[in-house]
Amino acid sequence: MVAALTLDGISKRYGGFQAVSDLSFQVEKGSICGFLGPNGAGKTSTLRMILGLQPATSGHIDILGADDGRKVRDRIGFLPEERGLYKKMTPVDAIAFFGGLKGLPLPEGRRRGREMLEQMGLGEASKKKMKELSKGMAQKVQLIASVVHQPEFVILDEPFSGLDPMNQQGLEAMIRALADNGATVLFSTHVMQHAERLCDKVVLLARGRKAFE
Repeated sequence: MVAALTLDGISKRYGGFQAVSDLSFQVEKGSICGFLGPNGAGKTSTLRMILGLQPATSGHIDILGADDGRKVRDRIGFLPEERGLYKKMTPVDAIAFFGGLKGLPLPEGRRRGREMLEQMGLGEASKKKMKELSKGMAQKVQLIASVVHQPEFVILDEPFSGLDPMNQQGLEAMIRALADNGATVLFSTHVMQHAERLCDKVVLLARGRKAFE
């Protein structure tokens, strides 16, 4: 199998605090990998290093053939744990805006946005303002916004956080569809059930170290 992501001995230190220690694993192209661990285990720090948002203290990262996620950022979709969409925008405009940041022309972003909202059962919400949507709806819109440019690699940081079981199921279906369409998915979570249902592979992190793969 060809790896879309390889981490080789990655470590991250903040002053005197060791957040991640000598972490190594691979994610194969087209697979879904769950990145598990309690809060504070080092998951978000690792995702930020993969994306190139912060440098590793030591070790090597290869993502889609690049040594820095910023070099291939238009081929990556990212859903951060800290959600944030402009409250006064409509979902279609928000999706098109984020697609535009990844090089997608705005008219095409709006077209894809309307299509994906319909597929997710959010067609009627497409012309409302973001502030009028429920948390579950807003979370789905944000996920669509992070993948509207059809990325090869998708990174989701705690995508199920705060969602009710019904919306969690809808999100799981979206993640499966991404992989079925050829994308590689890496998502962090502290809930084992999501990983058991979705993943081809699981990496468990504890106190910054790999405890299980």
